[in-house]
Amino acid sequence: MKKKHIALIIAALIGIMPFGASAQYTNIVNQAASLMQTAMLGGMRYRGYVDVSYTGGFGNLQVDFVGVSTVQGVQYADWFFMGAGMGVDLVYSKSSKPANEWNFNRKVSSSGAMVPVFTDFRFNIGGSQGPSFFIDIKAGGSFLIGKNYLAIENGYINGSEYFMLKPSIGLRVPVTKNGKRSVNIGLTYQLLTCNYWWYNNSNSGTLNSLGGTVSYQW
Repeated sequence: MKKKHIALIIAALIGIMPFGASAQYTNIVNQAASLMQTAMLGGMRYRGYVDVSYTGGFGNLQVDFVGVSTVQGVQYADWFFMGAGMGVDLVYSKSSKPANEWNFNRKVSSSGAMVPVFTDFRFNIGGSQGPSFFIDIKAGGSFLIGKNYLAIENGYINGSEYFMLKPSIGLRVPVTKNGKRSVNIGLTYQLLTCNYWWYNNSNSGTLNSLGGTVSYQW
């Protein structure tokens, strides 16, 4: 069946929805149908970008992150991108207690590496061919790689998988006339859950950090 015929069928199904349906439900269905129609008619476009970021830790458990990641996905409209990505974060602890003062079964280091795997949602505010603002939200998981534990204040975290949330906001500057390639500069915050261990006790905690991000999008 041709793509245009499928799009017409979707439009017809929306038109015969029961009049008693709530406005919210109707709006959701209309948006889903619009996305499906855009995809079938070839409106969605592949997009990808590489991102470099630094965030400095704050709060009770302070850890700094220097990371690079890549995201591959689909541009549904000029204002909305969705994709999936992964990266590598170099992690530096601000622990005030040397790791060699602990007596754990594994070596505890003040630095290490973590691998985040996430979904990414990016919203563009303004035109696509000129400078505009963006809001980016990464959500997924991250885990410490290697055999060493990571030292943090009076304890350590291990290699378990942790929830990660990383929202960013900033400025998008196109570097081509059609706006397909751009440089993005923004402010970013990262929240990472963790299992915090000290001596024979454990507790759940969060690693909070704030910094900047620079990315190149194509």
